[in-house]
Amino acid sequence: MPNADDGAAKAAAELSSRLAAGAVDSLPRGALEDRLRSAAREGRALRVKFGVDPTAPDIHLGHAVVLGKLREFQDAGHRVVLIIGDYTARVGDPSGRSEQRPMLSEAEIDANAATFQEQALRILDGDPARLEVRRNSEWLDMPMAELLRLVGTTTAAQLLEREDFAKRLASGQSISILELLYPLLQGYDSVAIEADIELGGTDQKFNLLLGRDIQRAYGEPEQAIMTMPILVGTDGRRKMSKSLGNEIGITDPPHEIYGKTMAIPDEAMAEYRRLLLDPRSAEHDSSEHAGAAEGTSARDAKRALARDLVSWLYSSEDAAAAERHFDRVFVEREAPEEIEEATFDGGGGILHLPLLIAEQFGVSRSEARRLIDQGGVTLGEEPLAAGEHDVAVERADGQVLKVGRRRFRRLRKA
Repeated sequence: MPNADDGAAKAAAELSSRLAAGAVDSLPRGALEDRLRSAAREGRALRVKFGVDPTAPDIHLGHAVVLGKLREFQDAGHRVVLIIGDYTARVGDPSGRSEQRPMLSEAEIDANAATFQEQALRILDGDPARLEVRRNSEWLDMPMAELLRLVGTTTAAQLLEREDFAKRLASGQSISILELLYPLLQGYDSVAIEADIELGGTDQKFNLLLGRDIQRAYGEPEQAIMTMPILVGTDGRRKMSKSLGNEIGITDPPHEIYGKTMAIPDEAMAEYRRLLLDPRSAEHDSSEHAGAAEGTSARDAKRALARDLVSWLYSSEDAAAAERHFDRVFVEREAPEEIEEATFDGGGGILHLPLLIAEQFGVSRSEARRLIDQGGVTLGEEPLAAGEHDVAVERADGQVLKVGRRRFRRLRKA
């Protein structure tokens, strides 16, 4: 007759298999199952760590791949520790980089951290029993003696084995001491919050494994690690990133999410659906996730994907409205039914469009100028010419400003 220990072991094995579905790595082998079994025996929730540096103000669907897996851990009764890397953001994560990242100001980091935490709750359960949010400045602003102890846990040879460091070293590119410190600081985060498990993208594998070494050096049990696939951006080639302009933000308006999804290459559709909408069905054939029967066009399958993404992040009603908007603007070539107004100061008789575009659509003035110069901005029915950055107030008042393919504002003089 099976005993209680056999039942607990079976439950841990089943839960481990379910939670690891869709992951690229779950290391060391059997570690996740062991942690789940010991947590059940001790009657406690596992502490599941995910750290993110607030280098940009918005969360995109690339982040959502890991956040969705974290939500699965929460739904299984465990506690996610979301670390906002307000201190490590000053250093800049070198993962996957061929050059040093620019350093952000403290004001930029604080502003980004506030919005990131708020947006993460679109996916994570905010129940304090299931979510703990920490900033690593709590422990990384450490005395010199503590820093020396930390750097003493790791050799330079270990750090230079990292693929991105090794490539830069081989090509004669510089590597700053700050960048070498980054993996150590991330590993110390695991010590500070007593992480049982740490999640990240595949580009974080080195850092996550180093966290185990640092925990061991501090006499703590070593975390299990799990890496998740990296979602390509709307270009279908490169990692989704705001800096590359190929991102879909989780707080983008529904019509923008729909429109951006319609722009992804056909071959990326199955990956979007597998990683974002069907995370527990990763082993199934991608044709099962296309959202349509055999013979359905790629365009119809992409429409289904766009509707499902908007429904997930907003609602089915918003998805239907976003589809109507797309058809009106991109199929029928008409302006949207509803256009948000943008008021401007008409003093001086001239409207400087790069400033208005930057304020309304969250781009830089230089990007706004580039869009105008490349013919990507229309005022009324007329595309603006290269260098046409200033227009008369009388010409702009009441007209629809179109930036790119999806962004509109009706201009009103204040």
